[in-house]
Amino acid sequence: MTLKIVPNADLEREISADADLSLWKSLGDDPAFEIRFPPVRKRLIVIDIAAIDEPIDPKFYINRGYGFREKDTVSFPQGQRFIITADIGSVGTICALRADPATFPTRFQFSAVAFTSAKSGEKYITDRLGADEGTRRIDLGKLPQHWMKLPRLRFGRQRPSLTVQYAEASYRLASELETVPVSATVGTWISVVVPVYDAPPHYLDDLVRSFEAQGETGAELILSDDGSTSPETRQWYQSRQSKDNVRVVLNERNGGIAAATNAGLSQAQGQWIAFLDHDDVIAPHALKIIRRTLEQNPDANFVYTDELVVDDTLKPTGVMLKPAYDSVLLTGVNYINHFSIYRHSRLRDIGYLRMGYDGSQDYDLLLRYLEGVPEDSILHLPYPAYWWRRNGKTYSRKFMDVATANARKALTERFEQQQQKIAVEGALTNTLHRVTFEAPHTWPKISIIIPSKDNFDLISRILGDLFEKTDYPNFEVLVVDNGSTDQSVLDLYERYRSSEPRFSATVKPEAFNFSRSVNRGLSAATGEHYLILNNDVEVIEPNWLKEMVSCLAYDRTGIVGAKLLFSNDKMQHAGVVIGFGGLAGHWYMNKPKEFGGPMNRLHVRNTMTCVTGAVMLISGDCLRKIGLFDEENFAVAYNDVDYCLRAYKAGYRIVWTPFACLYHHESLSRGSDKSGERKKRFEQEKQNLRRLHATQEFIDRALNPAYSRDKSDPRIVVPTRLYIPSMP
Repeated sequence: MTLKIVPNADLEREISADADLSLWKSLGDDPAFEIRFPPVRKRLIVIDIAAIDEPIDPKFYINRGYGFREKDTVSFPQGQRFIITADIGSVGTICALRADPATFPTRFQFSAVAFTSAKSGEKYITDRLGADEGTRRIDLGKLPQHWMKLPRLRFGRQRPSLTVQYAEASYRLASELETVPVSATVGTWISVVVPVYDAPPHYLDDLVRSFEAQGETGAELILSDDGSTSPETRQWYQSRQSKDNVRVVLNERNGGIAAATNAGLSQAQGQWIAFLDHDDVIAPHALKIIRRTLEQNPDANFVYTDELVVDDTLKPTGVMLKPAYDSVLLTGVNYINHFSIYRHSRLRDIGYLRMGYDGSQDYDLLLRYLEGVPEDSILHLPYPAYWWRRNGKTYSRKFMDVATANARKALTERFEQQQQKIAVEGALTNTLHRVTFEAPHTWPKISIIIPSKDNFDLISRILGDLFEKTDYPNFEVLVVDNGSTDQSVLDLYERYRSSEPRFSATVKPEAFNFSRSVNRGLSAATGEHYLILNNDVEVIEPNWLKEMVSCLAYDRTGIVGAKLLFSNDKMQHAGVVIGFGGLAGHWYMNKPKEFGGPMNRLHVRNTMTCVTGAVMLISGDCLRKIGLFDEENFAVAYNDVDYCLRAYKAGYRIVWTPFACLYHHESLSRGSDKSGERKKRFEQEKQNLRRLHATQEFIDRALNPAYSRDKSDPRIVVPTRLYIPSMP
């Protein structure tokens, strides 16, 4: 293990003819070294500080889990030489110690070495001192080893939760990451702006400590007080020592969160801006990881991170693992929130925060900021970069109705900027949002293509549901039958042909090939858009097709999928994730139909990489660009996955909506693929999918990298490496 010695700006290295000597000059009254070490390390540190010109008065800051603070210092009276030992443990999440060699300009020698045992450390000290009896020996003892209040692992007893394991592994990996050379983030690169109102002092202590523990140069924390009346909060301000990188802006009157934030922004010097609430905490190494992301992506315009949810005592209770940027999802829920990094120049251009959006002022800012920003310059950093203290005391929780109304006002204005007239109502969770697009004067014609064979009960039900239960005014139905012999089915076709001009059915005996049947229907269709529909689907609500067609109003949308339920009301389809099992699979299958998933995502519309072909709407533009289904490689299985991936790679958006909900009595008409020739064909089509789309390596943007890809209900996976996003 190599210790990393990081000097601050008050120190300058001196050149010495003796390569074994580490000579330094103090240029001010606050010289400091940060001694950094990895999570797995040699347990004993030996530090040697020797004065050159005059006696020195060193001081050590011991990180007890709250960063470097004055109350945790050990000071020594003046002396000529000091040997300091400290037991840092062989494993720990606290990975730094601070040494201040003097409180005045002077010259001195400084070195720090790590040892696996006290015996080897003592031998080094003896060899180094020789007959020098004037040296002070100080043992700092066993130092704290774990950062702040994350629960320690208790081997042999209760296993820590996956949330805690995930967080601790993330922070350990971050501590091992080398600092990158600075080019894109020189100077004051980031200002963290926090509006404060009557904050309990321990909240402010936690926040400031977490900021100072970052050890990042070029970062500043600005606390903008919104006219606090709490004596405790005001006393906290008075007791704070002034620091260049932690500043307080005192506003005389209470103007609200937006006004206080803007006052802080007016004092901010950073190229980038981050916002936090006064009860939040910055996670270990967060600024280092954010800086690394910005350095590697100098053209990025926005970065957002994941969140560790903690209680009032900072004990982890959950984690918010977000997907890659999804503008459709953002219209249903502000899943981005904090810790987000904005370009300061663009914030100035849009006029900072607006008044009149109380409780949703950050959502309004986000929608305006991201308008027109290239999506590939919006990066998701999957690192739990801040701790969200979830205590129910925030404005938006206490005044939810006001916050929800203001969020919907911001959404409406955002679509007005794009010349789209909308209304916003409650989603499946009432405080989330469903954008309702203005109905067109004439609904576009939809060609509904149903591959089928025999099975009177299924085909008669879906045809009845289309013509009698579906309120869409402009569609045609094309049944593509690969050889029905059931006379009741053939008679059914004839009745519809004679009574319903919107219906056609072609019967051609041949082996089942879903892609070929779909292609025959597409070739004969006369509609503007095309709906692929299984014959084993059952309509629940009449407006399902209007909802799916409405989703084409989202930019670049080429395909729309629906929410499908098994007959027992369990979830059958809420979108398909590429990479599940090395192939693709439905997520959250067999969950209750009310299940919301992470951040209640399944209660609002989402962008997915794939949706099932059982109910798949394809826009005319997408079909003309992508072409027909692949009959050769995907006769029965994965044809929908292949088609969606082709559309995705061509730049089309694929939207899943929970507001079009139907039953899917899956595969009742076709039987199993688990035996004989069907099994061989199924295995071959799996192989085709891997060969054509490398699904075993595919990282689906809809799923956070921290989730497993081995089953429908993904679990958190403890990371073994950090994922730093990059622009394409």
